[in-house]
Amino acid sequence: MPWDVDPAFHRPGRFEKMVFVGPPDVQAREAIFRLKLQGRPAEPIDSKQLAAWTEFYSGADIEYVVELATEQVLHDILAKGLERPIRMSDLRESIAATRPTTIEWLRTAKNIVKYANDEGLYDGVEHFLAQHQRV
Repeated sequence: MPWDVDPAFHRPGRFEKMVFVGPPDVQAREAIFRLKLQGRPAEPIDSKQLAAWTEFYSGADIEYVVELATEQVLHDILAKGLERPIRMSDLRESIAATRPTTIEWLRTAKNIVKYANDEGLYDGVEHFLAQHQRV
């Protein structure tokens, strides 16, 4: 399970508190899109719109979206012989073809919080889930 922690972490003097790090917020997703598209031939890209379309996407999920869009452009270049940049439509199609990988973990964590948070170990997750009811 993703929340299993090596017992060595719980030994005295090691780590006293676990900290939940949720999926990137909208500003972080914007920055990740800009970073992952940097240096790639692309039309002007609306990273704010891309971030709005990718709630709950992790940084790796966003990287995968950009890779899928890039592969589509390369496929078009090879198939049609016309070079072109990455377009918003390529990224939109890649987003439509993917789902955030964090959702399954968050849904499982929701049950852990509900039934096994007696010691408050998962308070960070609980707080995140309270703010994001649709998970």
